Amino acid sequence: MDMFILAVLAGAAAYILKSKDERKRIALLGSHLGNYQIEKLMESLTEGYSRALGEADASRREQIWHLLDSSEIKLSDQFSRFVVDFSKVDALQARVSTLALGIPYATQIFPDATFDLRQALAIHAQGISRAVENSQGRPAKAKAFTLSAELFLMQHTCHWFCKSKTVASARLMMRHQTTYEQALAAVAPETRRAYQALLGD
Repeated sequence: MDMFILAVLAGAAAYILKSKDERKRIALLGSHLGNYQIEKLMESLTEGYSRALGEADASRREQIWHLLDSSEIKLSDQFSRFVVDFSKVDALQARVSTLALGIPYATQIFPDATFDLRQALAIHAQGISRAVENSQGRPAKAKAFTLSAELFLMQHTCHWFCKSKTVASARLMMRHQTTYEQALAAVAPETRRAYQALLGD
């Protein structure tokens, strides 16, 4: 009985510590993201892409794609500015645990099993910018597919920082019906290589 009580108390203490750590991380990221409309622009683009892909009339579909160009540019610009802003965060505060499950203060207990969110966000900014610029002149549908993957992977990284990789992957699947592996495979090769190198994969 005593062991059971100790286990319950230990579990409760771990949960409290983990929740406190998560709230701190969410507040840190939110304090920087709050200065931009990144999430709103993401939602607008996702909805716009769905409308364009579901439009039967070719001229109307082309018109929707063109209307989305300005939102893509605005999102890329805002995200780049956010990354510059977040780069000023202290290195210890920007560490992300690579452990699958959320462990209280894991970045401090297991510093070798971490990566720097600032570097990850810089990789995402470059990937988003390349997709928006579309220097290869890919068709609008292919451009939208790559940019969506870049945005989904970026969102996954942010959720990973706030919670854990497991939670981030579950949210990605719930919101976009996409697995982490699918998003990683769909981004530009440059993004994928840089991201995997950062994670040590």
